[in-house]
Amino acid sequence: MAFLDEHNFSGGPGVLPASVLLQVQQAILQVPELGISLLGVSHRSDWFAQVVAEAESHVRYLLNLEDDFAVLFLQGGATQQFSMVPMTFLAGSSSPADYLDTGYWSHKSLPHAACIGPMRTAWSGQARGYCDLPVRHEVDYDPRAPYMHYVSNETVEGLQFHDVPGLDSVPRVCDMSSDFLSRWVDMKRYALVYAHAQKNLGPAGVTLVLVRKSWLAQSCQTDLPDFLDYRQHMQAHSILNTPPVFAIYVVLLVLRWLRYEVGGLDKMQAINAAKAGKVYNCLERLGDDVVIHATAACRSQMNAVFHFSHPEWQQRFLDLSQRAGFIGLEGHRSVGGVRISMYNAMQPHAIDDLVEWVAEFCRLQG
Repeated sequence: MAFLDEHNFSGGPGVLPASVLLQVQQAILQVPELGISLLGVSHRSDWFAQVVAEAESHVRYLLNLEDDFAVLFLQGGATQQFSMVPMTFLAGSSSPADYLDTGYWSHKSLPHAACIGPMRTAWSGQARGYCDLPVRHEVDYDPRAPYMHYVSNETVEGLQFHDVPGLDSVPRVCDMSSDFLSRWVDMKRYALVYAHAQKNLGPAGVTLVLVRKSWLAQSCQTDLPDFLDYRQHMQAHSILNTPPVFAIYVVLLVLRWLRYEVGGLDKMQAINAAKAGKVYNCLERLGDDVVIHATAACRSQMNAVFHFSHPEWQQRFLDLSQRAGFIGLEGHRSVGGVRISMYNAMQPHAIDDLVEWVAEFCRLQG
């Protein structure tokens, strides 16, 4: 069966694996082991508790996660985490938290922290148009900071950290929303990682949070509302209130796909590197006809962002691409241009099709 989604290069929601879509289609009508629609399953059922437990087990396996980490399935997206993190670990601190301002999404996190406690922007790429990322000698990290926060992959600008910034002596918090489980990550170097699902994990509605229990015990504020308290969610096994049953079930299917069909993160990383290599090689071969937004050392394997050097080509390319069946190539409204998103489920043959189309378009413009 052909899926129109296979040429959906949108920055989010991202494309889902075809095998997952088929299972979801069946489950909406009837979950095989239950005999009823997934949309009618109680979040208090034993079956759903097993879904959450299995999903957690796959995350732990894929990341070789220590027992000290809690795996939480929350709501509110990354935006809620912009506030939950400082509410939990910054409120009442006399030392500012360090934040890296590397693009659209990391910049959005700054005011959320600033209204809760002291914070400082340890580095900002805003003046340079968010086209690169800091190297180690450019950032004077504060060893007294309660934590350091950064975004691993900036979807809007097409930037991705290929190393781990910060001091290992300072708790490291990372928004991995757009590259979580796209590559191997050494979780020993992190105190908290969060990722909303609608890039590599599943549909919108659920956010994964991996947080060290020991850090929670040492640093967590005690006067938080239950819904904004990681400890309450941990004790309730992510079913504190009515969770997004559908979204979490799809995440489970994606995790099974990643573990059993793809074969784990090393293989996923190699596939993603090859896809990104084809895209950037194509763009570089086009020479002066295109300008890639990110400097070479910081280019994202998830999102390639570029502009045509000839302004009149821009809308023409988007219009013709749509007609040719290539969906979601518009750049973010804050940057414009073209954005090619290459999340986990984007198949290599779809990348081949797009690369051929981009080269053909430029050839026809003459």
